[in-house]
Amino acid sequence: MTRQIAVVAFAQSDHRRTTDELSEVEMLMPVLHEVLARTGLRTADIGFTCSGSSDYLAGRAFSFTMTLDGVGAWPPISESHVEMDGAFALYEAWSKLLTGDADTALVYAYGKSSPGSLRDVLTRQLDPYYLAPLWPDSVALAALQAQALIDAGDTDESALAAIGARSRAAATANPHAQLRGPVPQGDHLVRPLRTGDCPPIGDGAAAVILAAGDRARQLCARPAWIRGLDHRIEPHSLGARDLTDSPSARLAAERAGAFERPVDTAELHAPFSSQEVVLRKALRLGEEVVVNPSGGALAANPVMAAGLIRIGEAAARIHRGACDRALAHATSGPCLQQNLVAVLEGDPR
Repeated sequence: MTRQIAVVAFAQSDHRRTTDELSEVEMLMPVLHEVLARTGLRTADIGFTCSGSSDYLAGRAFSFTMTLDGVGAWPPISESHVEMDGAFALYEAWSKLLTGDADTALVYAYGKSSPGSLRDVLTRQLDPYYLAPLWPDSVALAALQAQALIDAGDTDESALAAIGARSRAAATANPHAQLRGPVPQGDHLVRPLRTGDCPPIGDGAAAVILAAGDRARQLCARPAWIRGLDHRIEPHSLGARDLTDSPSARLAAERAGAFERPVDTAELHAPFSSQEVVLRKALRLGEEVVVNPSGGALAANPVMAAGLIRIGEAAARIHRGACDRALAHATSGPCLQQNLVAVLEGDPR
């Protein structure tokens, strides 16, 4: 890459089980104000704006246009939207900055999962001919993956419970997390997954600001430089995949440069404890790597924002000097169907 792009600011909401008293705009606006305040920028200073959300969650078409009221779309701005997690909106914004068409970008994402049945909504991601008519929900599909891992000898129920416990213990230092500290593993939700192996349902929003070159150093004392970013996809049909592995995550990590030098931190978008097992293997993460120090998606999983939060959390650790080289991962679709990997680095200290 001839142009260096960095994450220079990150902000997120407090993630809650319900935000009935807030619209999407009201939930998002404080986050936008905070992320802009961290850099001293105004909306007019932003060269490109990109958002990630889902009309299926909102229950109405083109719902993302409402949140532009929170951004401020007049005078006219350069804006785009992806019907995906905000991490994929960041991918678009990063590409835009690489072209030189803009020097700064605002990326934001939000999701309110509380109003409806999330497990039913997510079935709409499935193959419309063979799988979707059967209505297998997201937890049932994750349980199939977990059972495949157990049958392959890659994990067991006690090891999965330890992942959940570690994640929520780490979240005690995260004031934005929805679940923190000791959380009972609970009964089986869909065997072999228990309640503690699954993410909480909740509402939340997040935003980051990207900047290029010298502009990044002007806006942030220690920018989190994006050294590589790549996105790969598994076959849509679950029957055509080995659910115990993630070739797309491995390939994305390779293309992003994750295997060139060790990382010291990894923020993994693993909504189910069993998915961390798959990702650790695919991304070659040893025990020396600090995984999900924020608590990860098992502590807070606002759908359509959780992947962007992984990138933001990794960048924030670089900003404050808690790590030097981090891997951030985002996923979309059932059983890690789509995978995005970013490698972030701080300037030498």
